[in-house]
Amino acid sequence: CSNVTIDNVRRNISSFFSWLEEEDYILKSPMRRIHKIRTKTVVKNIISDEGIEKLRDNCKEKRDLAIIDLLYSTGIRVSIEFPGVKALDDIDFEGRECVVYGKGDKERRVYFDAKAKVHLKEYIDNRTDNNSALFVTLDAPYDRLKISGVEIRLRKLGRKLNLERIHPHKFRRSMATRA
Repeated sequence: CSNVTIDNVRRNISSFFSWLEEEDYILKSPMRRIHKIRTKTVVKNIISDEGIEKLRDNCKEKRDLAIIDLLYSTGIRVSIEFPGVKALDDIDFEGRECVVYGKGDKERRVYFDAKAKVHLKEYIDNRTDNNSALFVTLDAPYDRLKISGVEIRLRKLGRKLNLERIHPHKFRRSMATRA
């Protein structure tokens, strides 16, 4: 086991004993004397500017291009905030902003760039369905696009272009590094 794994186990056991102590099941936690295991912090890779352009250039669907630009320009979490942009009405194209709900249901305003605005508008204008969701599946019955759908689509596109491990959170990390 790596040191990270061992420290995760230590942290879980420590939490359990802390709870036992708080609930007065035990007098003192035996984990107090066991210290954190030092681990190396690995710098995570980001998507290069060239990689982003490759992704944009190779999108066959306007929806995928809109998703890439929205994720890259806002840095929203695909698992929590992405589904929070529930409807087309949640987007203010004039102010280039939308409201998302983050961790703990906290409302947060995010801003997107001009490229994202253009690609989002193109995608919305070319849609033929009546679903009020912002992103929908490509085939009928045009249901709301799920998180797994976004993840699968991005991974598939990344593999096709020989880009290293493309996944939604990498867009968040890349945006933060760029900022």
